[in-house]
Amino acid sequence: MTRKLPTLALLAVLLIFPAFICPVFVFGADASSEDDVASVISQAEDSVVSAYEALLEAEEAGANVSALLARLNEAAMLLAEADIAFGLGDFDVAILSADSCYEIGEEVWLEAIELQFEAHEARVMDAGLTISGSIFGVVAVVFVSFWGWRFFKRRYVGRVLGMKPEVARDES
Repeated sequence: MTRKLPTLALLAVLLIFPAFICPVFVFGADASSEDDVASVISQAEDSVVSAYEALLEAEEAGANVSALLARLNEAAMLLAEADIAFGLGDFDVAILSADSCYEIGEEVWLEAIELQFEAHEARVMDAGLTISGSIFGVVAVVFVSFWGWRFFKRRYVGRVLGMKPEVARDES
């Protein structure tokens, strides 16, 4: 699992990076609507970043995050689309894409947190089963060893008591 972490990080960087390299050209827009759109895009970026961090934590906990990674990829594409639309001055498309990105980012974040908790619960359950199995195994070995010792002791004592000593004659 730890080998997948660099691949996951590289994939996320490659998906999110295009959103930040798009030039920002705004023509003929008033400052308040431009600020509003920039704020919405910023919230969407924060949502994707927090979802990515939660996804990494869930993967480190041992959860299967491949489906969530695909959804995060979709959010990153929407973020790039919003950033491009913002740069072209199409604020309606930018807001729609950023809102969709924000919603997907929040959903991925929630699901990643749930997967992380499930992975921790599974670990705790596995540890409990391992401890219980170990205790049962030790008790079984001690019981079987004690029972075997008593069985062979009785058999040995019975054989010894059943022997008849022979008196040897000195023929010299």
